[in-house]
Amino acid sequence: MRILMIGDVIGKPGRQAVRAVLPDLKREKGIDVVICNGENTAGGFGITLDTASELLESGVDVLTSGNHIWDKKEIFPYLEEGLPLIRPANYPDAPGRGYIHHAGVTVVNLMGRVFMGAVDCPFRAADALLEQLKAEGGSKIIIVDFHAEATSEKQAMGWYLDGRVSGVFGTHTHVGTVDTRILPKGTAYLTDVGMTGPTDSVIGSDKNAVLERFLTSMPNRLPVATGSCVFNAVLVDVDEETGVASLIERIDRTVN
Repeated sequence: MRILMIGDVIGKPGRQAVRAVLPDLKREKGIDVVICNGENTAGGFGITLDTASELLESGVDVLTSGNHIWDKKEIFPYLEEGLPLIRPANYPDAPGRGYIHHAGVTVVNLMGRVFMGAVDCPFRAADALLEQLKAEGGSKIIIVDFHAEATSEKQAMGWYLDGRVSGVFGTHTHVGTVDTRILPKGTAYLTDVGMTGPTDSVIGSDKNAVLERFLTSMPNRLPVATGSCVFNAVLVDVDEETGVASLIERIDRTVN
């Protein structure tokens, strides 16, 4: 099974980059399932039915999210059903689902706690969820989108889940890392997939607006930047019988 995970998609430029790159990439690489973090697709903050639908029409199969999933209230009803969209499983008593099954792959969403919001422990949440999935007798292939700020917490999650899931891929910082590897027990790992959005930006936002905020410490609007985009993703091959990863590869494309 060949699976692609696309890094955080930023606003309209990011959605356009997915539409420009993904169809050809799927054919070129023979990709079976596409996962995409979509929580920043609506103006850089949140996701709507329209922006989710645009990504799905471009070839995405499953949408994951993170702390910005609540920014657009109109998406709340679709978290329960109607869209292949999940939110972090360790949110306490929140609407929506923390995992989803698609085409022989189980996709799990978790969120970190270091420099993030007040959520339940992602490590214990992962334990409980894996026990539940085992009892359900589901797929051997489990991919985790770990939406977290601290690289240490992400690496810790990778080691914690090594041999228990097929892949642990970090999102949230919008800055891709270069530590693709397969851990000793067969779990593909990457600290952060990166982003799909404007290249000349500060993590997708207009650089001048961000500089103004840093220089003045005053709140201001952070519009999505414009111009050429980067498409960041990670590709992984997983054995369908064992759930063990055999290949991991970063994908970095420029979209003018």
